[in-house]
Amino acid sequence: MQDTCSHSLRPDLWSMSREADMTEHQKQYTHGYHASVLRSHTWRTVENSAGHLLPELKPGLSVLDVGCGPGTITAGLAERVGPGLVTAVEISAEVLAKAAEAVPESAGVRFETADVHALPFPDASFDVVHAHQVLQHVADPVQALREMRRVCRPGGVVAVRDSDYGAFVWYPSLPELDEWNALYHRVARANGGEPDAGRMLRSWALDAGFAPEQVEASSSTWCFSSQEDRAWWGGMWAERITGSAIAEQAVAEGFAGREELERISAAWQSWAQDPRGWFSVLHGELLCRV
Repeated sequence: MQDTCSHSLRPDLWSMSREADMTEHQKQYTHGYHASVLRSHTWRTVENSAGHLLPELKPGLSVLDVGCGPGTITAGLAERVGPGLVTAVEISAEVLAKAAEAVPESAGVRFETADVHALPFPDASFDVVHAHQVLQHVADPVQALREMRRVCRPGGVVAVRDSDYGAFVWYPSLPELDEWNALYHRVARANGGEPDAGRMLRSWALDAGFAPEQVEASSSTWCFSSQEDRAWWGGMWAERITGSAIAEQAVAEGFAGREELERISAAWQSWAQDPRGWFSVLHGELLCRV
């Protein structure tokens, strides 16, 4: 593994390439950074994506937000723990720069590049260590949890939440959406990820050294059924399956052809337009006491 590179964010980071920051642990992020992916990420808030953590947040706490993405959850964390400091980390300097621009300077957030497998912080640095939709993408989720545990102070909490693609449920039952789900599993696992991470979080936490009584496991869902929600969710996936890194990799590695991807995209559009349409995204979530 390469040495972890960490630095505070500066404006000139806009010019740095994403690949320059990647470590040997994670060379390819399955979703990539296509506009359709970023629309999905910027929809996430502390309310719709970290509800299990909200009761733990109090003014003055120090928080580490691992894999902060565009910073929309980070901003919500900062609002709830101010005047406490939130440190937001990402492996991509490009994405981190966009988060820094989106989060107000007054929010009390500092930004650094970091690899969750080897966090560049001393032991017991934070009261809360949070990661949303991160462990499903990393090469070694158990090591990631060990690191999150290491930098969390005694009495603090490590909070994680990840989706479980194998447990997604939708109606109407379109065969092309079954193809989409199977294809996503294949692409994600080719990148060393685990798309069914939600169901595995508790076992990973125990393997990382948490005692069973320290781990509070739960689940929650996103549900898309209104006309507006279907148009957003279905439209996003219709575009993502033909234009994002998933599509590029699927074709390059022979997992699917362009014709198949277009069929899947059309099915997503059909689902989005169907007033009967309903889609539930299951997430596993943990609060691990340190």
